[in-house]
Amino acid sequence: MTTQLLDRHGARVRPMQRLVGDLSLSRARVHEFCGPARRLLALVLMAGGRGPVVWIHPGWRPERLYPDGMRDFAEPGRLILARARRPEDLLWSMEEALRSGAVPLVVAELPEPPPLTPVRRLHLAAEAGAETAAGVGADQPIGILLTPGDGGSAGIETRWRLAPFPEGRWRLDRLRARMEPPAGWILRRGDKGLEIERRAPA
Repeated sequence: MTTQLLDRHGARVRPMQRLVGDLSLSRARVHEFCGPARRLLALVLMAGGRGPVVWIHPGWRPERLYPDGMRDFAEPGRLILARARRPEDLLWSMEEALRSGAVPLVVAELPEPPPLTPVRRLHLAAEAGAETAAGVGADQPIGILLTPGDGGSAGIETRWRLAPFPEGRWRLDRLRARMEPPAGWILRRGDKGLEIERRAPA
């Protein structure tokens, strides 16, 4: 039998993974990163964790992660790159990777935001993977959907947008969260990757 921690309101307390500063993401859930710097945000999340990372991308597109370009933010040797041949294989591959509980982070680059039903399946897969990971003392998995524009995936736990900001900085916006209001922060490059400089104006 699995023991679950509950908060004072009776809600399940999930383990968290640090994103940047004091901002964190719930494990065993699926989150969405959007905006022109969404891949960088996924690398920042990767750098804050440990273990291998499955990164799934559309095989019919020419864009690829360049190891030398990501080295300043995350260790390229941790990546397991998967190339999907068809659009339907992107979410299927992500679901299987999450359900396995074998890796703590699964990232999928999508051509468009998915509807509610496949996102619900991803949440269920992440929860199943969390039970498997807990059984062997591993980190519970997190799923990250990388979507173009301002995103819009239905049913995700949180949605974040990262975009370049003047003077070599970035603006991070929390567009949606189940338990937190929308908010924004200005990030700058620090000795250990990106860090929060200040709250962004509304």
